[in-house]
Amino acid sequence: MADNTAIPPPPREDMKKPDPPKDPASAQGFQWWRRTFQYKTGLGLTTEEKKQYENDYQFILQRQQCKQCYDYRDWILNYSPTVRFMAQQISKLNVKSNGDVLPFDESKVICDVCPDWKSGGFHPELGILLCQNRIRDKWHLEDTLAHEMIHYFDNLKWQVDWLNLKHHACSEIRASSLSGECRFSQEFARRGFGFEISKGHQACVKRRATLSVMGNPSCKDEEHAKAVVEEVWDSCFSDTRPFEEIYR
Repeated sequence: MADNTAIPPPPREDMKKPDPPKDPASAQGFQWWRRTFQYKTGLGLTTEEKKQYENDYQFILQRQQCKQCYDYRDWILNYSPTVRFMAQQISKLNVKSNGDVLPFDESKVICDVCPDWKSGGFHPELGILLCQNRIRDKWHLEDTLAHEMIHYFDNLKWQVDWLNLKHHACSEIRASSLSGECRFSQEFARRGFGFEISKGHQACVKRRATLSVMGNPSCKDEEHAKAVVEEVWDSCFSDTRPFEEIYR
């Protein structure tokens, strides 16, 4: 699956969030340590207690992931040159009919659990989603947020029809190219020497754009996605707006 997509997947029934622990004290300190030991060794826990431990573990994990995701988000919004620049450019486009500017701020970006192997998503009406259970570190979140902000920018500037494969492919090409997720260091970390250095950036952008377009309900299959990406490639890859060139 692609790391990012402009079209969020439908909700899955098996993604029900865990309930809070029945006894908060049992999820802290010595009691939590004891329950963890019992669970890992299989000693002294009934089937129901095992299920309760698994629920509590997921609840604690998701709460920690959520806090970390929001901490990363706030830091990146304040200190990332790319994200700060994109926020300024989005705000310039996001103007009410009476002339009031709607600034891009943290209210446009939420963290939540995602069922698929992607790190974020964009919805024209809901804003940007960061997948707290897929974010590896602060810099991965920076690339993801920059990617989704380019979708946000494109949607405001060109009123993108996200079910139109050419529109979708063009925004995915631009987002993968300009966000920094296809820079040399990132591709090397993912693929080692298994890519052509001279055209590694372009190959990464095409690969990621194709994967994202494959998730569009208007796309038939991988070959269809590849053909659409190739069709719009020249004009969309060369379009670096709002940047003057590819910086990351």
